Amino acid sequence: MSADGADAVEMRAALVRLRRGTGLPVAFGGLMAGGIMTAGTGSVRIGELSGAVTGALRGLAIATGNGLGGKALALSRPCAVTDYPVSRHISHEYDAAVAAEGLLSVLAVPVVVRRRVRGVLYGALRTAQPLGDRTLGEAVAAARDVEQALVVRDEARALLAAVAGAGAAGPVAGGVAGPVAGAGGTAAGSGAVAAVGSAAWEEVREAHGTLRALAPRVMDPALREELLAVCGRLASATAPPPVRDVGLTPREVDVLACVATGATNAVTAERLGLRPETVKGYLRSAMRKLGAHTRLEAVVASRRAGLLP
Repeated sequence: MSADGADAVEMRAALVRLRRGTGLPVAFGGLMAGGIMTAGTGSVRIGELSGAVTGALRGLAIATGNGLGGKALALSRPCAVTDYPVSRHISHEYDAAVAAEGLLSVLAVPVVVRRRVRGVLYGALRTAQPLGDRTLGEAVAAARDVEQALVVRDEARALLAAVAGAGAAGPVAGGVAGPVAGAGGTAAGSGAVAAVGSAAWEEVREAHGTLRALAPRVMDPALREELLAVCGRLASATAPPPVRDVGLTPREVDVLACVATGATNAVTAERLGLRPETVKGYLRSAMRKLGAHTRLEAVVASRRAGLLP
């Protein structure tokens, strides 16, 4: 799925939540052209509509500072008006499209990721009446959903790029990534390489655990498959062929990948979006399948089986 396709999926889900949570009959929104507002300028193209009876709003390019949404983008905070056509608190570049849809009370909530505006969500009524705090709170929660999805996707792509960059630095040999340096293959040179290799491999293991935790939260199926494929390559980079198929489920591997980085059950649960009791259950099941009696034994057995790097 392309980035635009993933954006559409995330936006549609947020609009559905906004309408269900607020009871507003119309919701619409979009993300910044180019992804991020630069130096306070940019535009959002309205790409998704929910509950609209016309296509008048679709494709509108909302410039920063213009209209209600542009004001929300410029201020990086939610804004609302009770009677859009006559409001003195906004400019009126988009009145024709708003009138065609028959909207009067409208709210706009910016999508902000790491202090950078990435898009805007709207909710609207076809009657002129105040939109209360509960309605605004639900709209903000819907925007947070989009923000979290964008954070996960950004982190996933950054990790994939980092892993690809590390792979380009040199082949993995005996657990050491990158070119081998040493003075004529002396013992001192070999010791230095081993030390660097050990540190580098710990970073690989940390990246593997992070990728495994991120994958289930990625809505884009193509990106999720790419993440899992990279996890597989990392896990098998230095591991011998597995002696037997231990039959671990994907979630059991996710838990072991977190445990391998030193995470407690509570931290693992937070990373994976599970309950601590559920994490314990997955860990017990994995230990039984691996014939392990401790967490450490389970991690070691998983590495020997080629399930973890």
